Amino acid sequence: MAKIEPNKRKPNTAPKFNIFWIYGLIALFIVGWGLFNGGGNPLEITWATFKNQIITSGDVQKVEVVNKEVVEVFLKPDKIKDWRENVEFRNIPSSGPQFVFTIGSLDKFEENMETIQMNIPDADRISPIFVKKRSLWTDVWSVFPFLMILLFTVLIFRSMSRGSGGGGGGVFNVGKAKAQMFDKDSKIKVTFKDVAGMEGAKTEIMEIVDFLRNPKKYNDLGGKIPKGALLVGPPGTGKTLLAKAVAGEANVPFFSISGSDFVEMFVGVGASRVRDLFRQAKEKSPCIVFIDEIDAIGRARGKNSGYSSNDERENTLNQLLTEMDGFGTNAGVIILAATNRADILDKALMRAGRFDRQIHVELPDLTERRDIFEVHLQRLKLDPTLDKEFLAKHTPGFSGADIANVCNEAALIAARGDKKQVERQDFLDAIDRIVGGLERRSTIISPPEKRSIAFHEAGHATVSWLLQYANPLIKVTIIPRGRALGAAWYLPDERHITTKEQLLDEMSATLGGRAAEELFLGRISTGALNDLERVTRQAYAMISYFGMSDTLGNISYYDSTGQSDMAFSKPYSDKTAQQIDSEVKELIDLAYERAKSILEEHRTQMEQLAEKLLESEVIFSEDVERILGKRPFNNTPEGVKSTESEVIDAQSEEVIA
Repeated sequence: MAKIEPNKRKPNTAPKFNIFWIYGLIALFIVGWGLFNGGGNPLEITWATFKNQIITSGDVQKVEVVNKEVVEVFLKPDKIKDWRENVEFRNIPSSGPQFVFTIGSLDKFEENMETIQMNIPDADRISPIFVKKRSLWTDVWSVFPFLMILLFTVLIFRSMSRGSGGGGGGVFNVGKAKAQMFDKDSKIKVTFKDVAGMEGAKTEIMEIVDFLRNPKKYNDLGGKIPKGALLVGPPGTGKTLLAKAVAGEANVPFFSISGSDFVEMFVGVGASRVRDLFRQAKEKSPCIVFIDEIDAIGRARGKNSGYSSNDERENTLNQLLTEMDGFGTNAGVIILAATNRADILDKALMRAGRFDRQIHVELPDLTERRDIFEVHLQRLKLDPTLDKEFLAKHTPGFSGADIANVCNEAALIAARGDKKQVERQDFLDAIDRIVGGLERRSTIISPPEKRSIAFHEAGHATVSWLLQYANPLIKVTIIPRGRALGAAWYLPDERHITTKEQLLDEMSATLGGRAAEELFLGRISTGALNDLERVTRQAYAMISYFGMSDTLGNISYYDSTGQSDMAFSKPYSDKTAQQIDSEVKELIDLAYERAKSILEEHRTQMEQLAEKLLESEVIFSEDVERILGKRPFNNTPEGVKSTESEVIDAQSEEVIA
C-alpha cells in the first residue's frame, strides 16, 4: 500500500507585491493617453498661412481662441479629405482641431479677423469663440515636483526600515536589534571539525553547547549553566570562527550581532536595541547570543574619549549590564562575546554572573599549526611530497588567519608560474611575501648604498651566529622587499619566558648592523632606524616593566589591566625617570660594544660574508657556516635546514632608507 503523505502547503512562488508596480502603471497610463488620445496633433501654422489660404477658402467650420493665447482652427468634416490631398496639409488629424497657431495680442487678432473678412458676406463670416481649457500635461507637470518629493520620502523611509533590522515601521523601527538569527533550519556549514587547534577553548564551548542540549544532566546535580563566556585573544586566532562553529553545532537558536550595531547617533537607540535583542532571545530560549567586538560598547565607563555628561555608549552598556544580570530573569539565554581588547572592558561586565568564563584563544603552537594547515590545504592541489610538519615548524607566531593567507598566497604564486600543483617553494615564497613584502628588484640602488646595506646585513648575520641565545639565522638578503632595503631572516624559538641573557644577546644581534657600518665603512646611516627603535623599546621594557635593573630593583611600572589613570602622568618621579634613562643607555651601550668586539674579532670573516652578499644578493645559513664555521651553540631547532628550497622568513630585521 502506498504511503499517504500528509498535505503539505505548496510554497508560494508568486512574486511579492512591490509599490513600484503602481508607479509603473501610472507612468504607462500617462504615456498611452498622450500617444493615443485625440487621433493626432493639429498642424502648426503661421498667421500668414491662416490669412491667405485657410480663412479665405470657406472651408472653416469654427475658430476657437484657447486661453487668449492659442488659436485652434476646425475644418468642415466634409472638406478634410480635400485638404489632405495637398502635400503641405496631408498630416492634419481627422478629428479635433486641424490647425493651430499662437497669437501675441487678442485685440490685434480680432482686428485682423475683421480686416481679412471685409469682402466676405456676413453669413459666411467666422467669429472667433473664446474658451478656457486645462491641459492634462500641464496639470501633471505642475504636481510633478510634489510627486517626486513624496517618492523620495517613501524611498528614504523604506531604506531606513531595511537598515533598522526587521519588518515594517519605517523610521520608527530604528530601535530594533539588528541581530541575525540562525536556528536548526538554517544551513550553517561551519562546525567544530572546521576549527583546528584551540582544543581548550573548544572544550569549554562544547560544555555550554552540551548544557543546552542536555540540561537535565547538569540540573540533577544542582549545577547552573554559565550566563556568559568571553572569547579573548589576538586578532586572527579564530574567535569569530569558533562562534560560527557553535551556531553550526548547537540545536538551539543562535543570535549574531556586532557591538558596533548598538551604536547610533540617536539618543537611547543603543539601549533600545539591547532590550529588543534580549526580548527576542527570551522568546526563543534556550538560545545563544553572540556579540562580536564587544569592546565597541563595553569600554570602561568614565574613560571614553568624549566628555559628554550623557554618553550614549555608557547608556548602552548600562542596559547590557542590567539585561545580563539584573532583577529580570534571562533563563536559558547564554551570551558569547569576542574581543581582542579585554583590558579596556568595564569591570562590571567582566565579573562572575555576567561573563562567568574568560576563554583565552591564543596563537597556535606547533601541533595546532599543523592541524590548521590540514584544514586549509584540503582545497589545494598539492605536491604529494609536501611535508605539512615542515610548514608548521617554520611558521612560529602565525595566527590561523595568517596560515590561511599563506595557503592562498602559495596557490596564487603557483598559478602565476603555470604550475599544475602547489609545491614547497611556493609556500616559502608566500611566507616571504607576507612577512617581508613584495620584492622590488626594479628599485635603483647606487653602489655605495648597496655596499652599506650589505655590510649592515652581514653584521646582523655575524653577531647573531656567534651569540648563544640569538635566534638562529636562516637567510640574509639585500634585495629590496616591502619598505626594507635589506633583511635578515631568523627562526625564533617558541618560548613562553625569556631570560635577561637572551634579551641581551638579541639586543647585540640587532645592533650588529649599526656596529658593522661604523667599523667597516667609517660612517653610520639612517638604515638602522628600525633596529634602534626595537632596541630602545626592548631596553625600556627590561628596566621599567620586567624589573631587570640593578639600580631600581624588582619594580614594574607596567599596567596589564589598562584600568589605572596613567594617561596624563608618569607613575614615577622625575628622579626615577632619570635613573630609567640612565639604565637604558647603559644597557644599549653595553650591547653595542659587545657587537663591535665580536665583529672586530672576526673582521676577516665578516668582510668575506659582506662580499659574498654583494655578489649573490642572497645568502643562506650554509654560506654563513662555510665562512664563520659551525655555530658553537647547538640551539638550532630540529628540522631547520640550510638549503635554498627550505628557507623561510619567520622574523625579519628591516633596513629603512
